[in-house]
Amino acid sequence: MKLLTIETSQYLNYYHSRYRQVQDLGVDLYVLNGEGTEDFWPADHYRLVGTKKIDEIVETARAWHAEEEFDGVITFSESAVITVAAVAEALGLPGIGVEAAVRSRNKYLMRQAYERAGAPIPSYRLVQSEDEALAAASEFGYPVILKPTLGAGSHLVFRVDSPEEMARRYAQAAEGLKNLFWVNSEADGVDLGPNALLVESFLDGREYLMEAVAWDDEVYLGSVVDRITDEGQTFDDDVHHAPTSLPPEEVAKVQAAVKAGAHAMGLRRSVMHAEVRYHGGEPHLLEIAARVGGGGLDMIARISAGHDPIKAVVDIGRGVRPDVRHFAPTGTHVTAMCLISEEGVVERVDVPDEVANSERAFLLKITARPGDLIRRPPNGNTILGFLGTTGTSQEDAFATMTDFASKIKVTFRD
Repeated sequence: MKLLTIETSQYLNYYHSRYRQVQDLGVDLYVLNGEGTEDFWPADHYRLVGTKKIDEIVETARAWHAEEEFDGVITFSESAVITVAAVAEALGLPGIGVEAAVRSRNKYLMRQAYERAGAPIPSYRLVQSEDEALAAASEFGYPVILKPTLGAGSHLVFRVDSPEEMARRYAQAAEGLKNLFWVNSEADGVDLGPNALLVESFLDGREYLMEAVAWDDEVYLGSVVDRITDEGQTFDDDVHHAPTSLPPEEVAKVQAAVKAGAHAMGLRRSVMHAEVRYHGGEPHLLEIAARVGGGGLDMIARISAGHDPIKAVVDIGRGVRPDVRHFAPTGTHVTAMCLISEEGVVERVDVPDEVANSERAFLLKITARPGDLIRRPPNGNTILGFLGTTGTSQEDAFATMTDFASKIKVTFRD
């Protein structure tokens, strides 16, 4: 089985661990990067286009497909979802289609699709000036959320509590859009929809994350994870617990909301990372991405719910129904977090043996390297890595995780 995976713009070596998981499933994996480095992957299985132009990426993929006869094309990168959809269409391989891919990337177009289908969402307004943002916030009532239409990873996402704060945050977000990686790493030559800001009404309940699968008329929640972060004005997506604390009747409500949203977007055969937040006792859709979740969410799904999102990517990529079921927890508790530090240029990260070699740590990944610049909101949202631990309960797993995190030391350059 041969699969082609694509990054429109290479994101360091972030997805290498995912690529190795794909290989471990018996896949002969080839990598195509639009922009990137020459030494990214073994030369006989790697091609670098040298540009983000969609036509040139498609033509390079087409020529390679003529030689290798790929069974499917996949991605783990948010900014390659549209590119992969375009390549799949051009090569006659399974895919979600470019229109659905664009709706999965642009949160304004996503909201419009949800609204047309009657799916539960917050109130929203596309704004392109501070005055428009202030007017929307006044109509919805503070607090409100300000976010980019083409963002990812909670970059430039703010809770805004007053008109004075809106003026400050709008200026920060508008300026940040100019250099936002998740916008600038998209393919050139594709209509991505408006690159602007959204103001949304605030949802005051808890947030939940799902690794899900759409297959024909059904949507399956493979795993359901509680976001247990202490929230402030920015949204660091950094602490999670699984399996979810939601009772079965609430999981059913969440599943219905995700199904409505997925079908509204046109996702009929796709892996999905879905996020919902409660408000007024009911789940509301935040977003559905046509990719699996980042960090350790794939590991969390396997341990806590017996669902393998990476295998689902492989199966759907080649047009085969994945082995998926509706949410059924295994009984093992896990907590996981993004490792977050202060801003600065990293000199080194020290992880003691008692953490690195612990059987309780199912996830330990240091992504920051010496010389990397760590940025924190509002300047950016860089993390050091990921840590996840198991336990007999949420409290047990969480206590171990926080203890281990406190022992990981970061030294910054002067």
